[in-house]
Amino acid sequence: MKHLFQIGDQKRISKCVTEADLAAFETGVVHPFYGTFALGRDVEWACRQFVLEAKEEHEEGIGTFLNIEHRSPALLGDAVEIVATLQSWEGHSLVCAYQVYVGDRLIAEGTQGQKILSKEKLARLTESLHGR
Repeated sequence: MKHLFQIGDQKRISKCVTEADLAAFETGVVHPFYGTFALGRDVEWACRQFVLEAKEEHEEGIGTFLNIEHRSPALLGDAVEIVATLQSWEGHSLVCAYQVYVGDRLIAEGTQGQKILSKEKLARLTESLHGR
């Protein structure tokens, strides 16, 4: 693992809310807003940008937690910016705080954790779970 970052470093991603991002279940679309599950996926991607640069070839990242607090909705077609800020890095675990904006309006914030493990350890974990 490469220690390339300082606490407070940021990664940003932008996206447009699509129909695939709307809150929908087996019964159909619930409302025309950016769904929590899609927001969570995109937040994880933004925070993962730190892992992608820091991990070695023999390593991979795995999510450990995700906290989301919605503040305001984002509509279909809205341009969303996710700002992930490195909050802590201890051993192989890192935590990002994040904010999600439409323009200057905060729509969500929270924290997300990840751990960088060897691919070998992940394979052993997968194998042990299949053998239950």
